[in-house]
Amino acid sequence: MKSFSSRRAQAIVVAIAAGSLALTGCSENKGTNTGDNAKKDQQQASVQSKAVTYADAAGSTGPAPEIAGAQSGGTITVYQEAGLSHLDPGQTYVSDAGQVANLLFRRLTQFQEDDKGNVSVVGDLATDSGKMSDGGKTWTFTLKDGIKDAKGNAITSADVRHTVERQYAKFIFDGPTYLQTWLSGAQYRKALPGGGFDGKHLPKSVLDTPDDKTVVFHFDQPRTDLPQTLAMAGYAIVPAKDDTKAKYDTAPVATGPYKIASYKLGKSLVLTKNSNWDPKTDSVRHQYVDGFNFDFGVTESTQTKRLIADRGNDKNAIQLTGGVEATQIQDVIKNPAVSKRTVKGYQPYVMQLTFNMDRVKDLKVRQAITYAVNSKSLIAGEGGVYGGDVAPNYFAPTLPGYEPKYDPYGRLKTPQGNIAKAQELLKGVPAAEKKVVFAYPNSENGQKRKVAIEDALSKVGFNVVSKEVDSASFYEQIGKLNNPYDMYITGWGQDWPSPSTVVTPIYDGDQVADGAPNYAHVKDAKVDALIKKALNQKPEDAAKTWKEAEHYLLEKVVPGAPLWYTKQFQLSGSNVGGTRYGSVSSLLDINHLYLKKS
Repeated sequence: MKSFSSRRAQAIVVAIAAGSLALTGCSENKGTNTGDNAKKDQQQASVQSKAVTYADAAGSTGPAPEIAGAQSGGTITVYQEAGLSHLDPGQTYVSDAGQVANLLFRRLTQFQEDDKGNVSVVGDLATDSGKMSDGGKTWTFTLKDGIKDAKGNAITSADVRHTVERQYAKFIFDGPTYLQTWLSGAQYRKALPGGGFDGKHLPKSVLDTPDDKTVVFHFDQPRTDLPQTLAMAGYAIVPAKDDTKAKYDTAPVATGPYKIASYKLGKSLVLTKNSNWDPKTDSVRHQYVDGFNFDFGVTESTQTKRLIADRGNDKNAIQLTGGVEATQIQDVIKNPAVSKRTVKGYQPYVMQLTFNMDRVKDLKVRQAITYAVNSKSLIAGEGGVYGGDVAPNYFAPTLPGYEPKYDPYGRLKTPQGNIAKAQELLKGVPAAEKKVVFAYPNSENGQKRKVAIEDALSKVGFNVVSKEVDSASFYEQIGKLNNPYDMYITGWGQDWPSPSTVVTPIYDGDQVADGAPNYAHVKDAKVDALIKKALNQKPEDAAKTWKEAEHYLLEKVVPGAPLWYTKQFQLSGSNVGGTRYGSVSSLLDINHLYLKKS
């Protein structure tokens, strides 16, 4: 999943990781952290790699458990620096839109976590997490009674079918592709070019809706992760009657506890209660507050200042995907009254300097940049030990198979960059190949990253030409195959605890397409063969194959330079109750909030 950049180069769609982590204690804010604190954090982060459990009907029945002390009423203000990337569920693969999707949309299944960080998949619109047969090749879901959209229309299996089929349409280009490719292969759009809008549908042998309440998926191989896949925001239900195709991105119809009252692109979003949402059908969400007012264009530094001051309406405010601004961290941690209003946790994202391999073709150039980049200065800009740890490889500490000592570029020993090694690799490289175009988002963090990249690469003789890109559309712009950039910082994290959700989306040659997450444009026969091998192996055997793929990619292909593993450190107003770190979102758990006084 993609990360959104206040913290997520552009922040990762909704991270789906099991377990939770509360960072231990507060310590001095240093530029990097490769010692005992980092090791302790990473050991605790490994909790997030444990398997998710699947709930039955009893565990999927609403209402959601009451939160102790929760009150009803009032409006929560939400601060965000960049505008939303998308509102159409099918386009949702970034954490900002994913957070909003938790309030607006429901899907067949949903993730549920308790106060101890245990995560399960429950039935959301379905009665349970799904019934598997034929060794995992067939999955059947039954819809709950009494579920409606915000317009009062009943949601039926036809709406589920439509939600799946519209993913095949060309105007859907920025969301997850797991389900489509599992059903119809890598070239899935050819299987249903009209996306169902022309009256043609997927064959019943692939997707069957025998009655209004039943949905049956048929795959050519076992897909035991399907309940977790369907819990992604990108597969939330789009009612067929109200689908306006590309226009749906600005005016979607809600199925969750809140609906859109008004939306001004890049400026504001107002959510109010959805009276057609029935809490008896929802075991995850609440409807404590009357609404949410999203205020876009508020920088992280301004957010932090307002929330530290905690005056007036800021007492009712939260940060969406942004965190405590780096230069103000000490103001937060040294003030106990403010510090107690924070949530902290390890995220599943690995931030890397991704190379457009269609443009940066020389392996030595990619290797030299990987040695030269300065993780220490980049992490300092993210908040030091509160913002992240040095990343020596492509697998995050939250991912099964993570190897803390796998460090082929010596990043843990030289987090500030190995200038001598980079210069050695560049001997004989023509000056023309040392001119590189770096794309960065026009946010406060984007500016800091730009400075750090320019400074590090100029020391080894690179001429860095930096190009500013709109933050809200950052991933969309770098996702174009013919983009004019040589490199960009991207963040990716597991969609659920499996290396398959990291290696496959961003390194599979079949994922080289406009809007696909293979931002480096990796097309390598050995990588593709290892992916295919791992996907057809038992988990214990696949783990070895995924490691082999990671090692080959990092040492022989070098699609990107690993920079840092991300952490989240967010602040909220004193009147906001129910605040906790959500391991599913890797952010403040937006499903768990209320106002202490309305």
